[in-house]
Amino acid sequence: MSDTASKPRPQFRNLNLKQLMSYRQPLAARSSILHRVSGALLFLCIPLVILPVFALSVTSPESFAEMHAWVSNPLFKIVLLVLIWGYLHHFCAGIRYLLLDLHLGNDKHTGQKTAGVVFGVSLALTLVFGLKLFGVW
Repeated sequence: MSDTASKPRPQFRNLNLKQLMSYRQPLAARSSILHRVSGALLFLCIPLVILPVFALSVTSPESFAEMHAWVSNPLFKIVLLVLIWGYLHHFCAGIRYLLLDLHLGNDKHTGQKTAGVVFGVSLALTLVFGLKLFGVW
């Protein structure tokens, strides 16, 4: 019998907040967690933000002007920018998971690279849409 079989495996129980904050997760784990967070964000914001704004925009010209006044507020633009990021990250990570379901990129190195691509593409697209949202173009 080898030495590794006789050594007890470490057990981690009752982790405190300091230990959780110092734990460094790989990029693929961060991408997975943010995929879930962005999905929950989008799901919760559909009835709270997206549908009311859409309803205001199509009801009448007066309500469209009211919606336009809301959207021109910088605080609301930040909310929209977070929703844009959530959608783009969820979309890009979803494509990554579809490729993983097809058994493409299942090894550790490729998984880390594709997680980096998800972050890079989603943040770059968020920057482009954010510049358009804040009127740079």
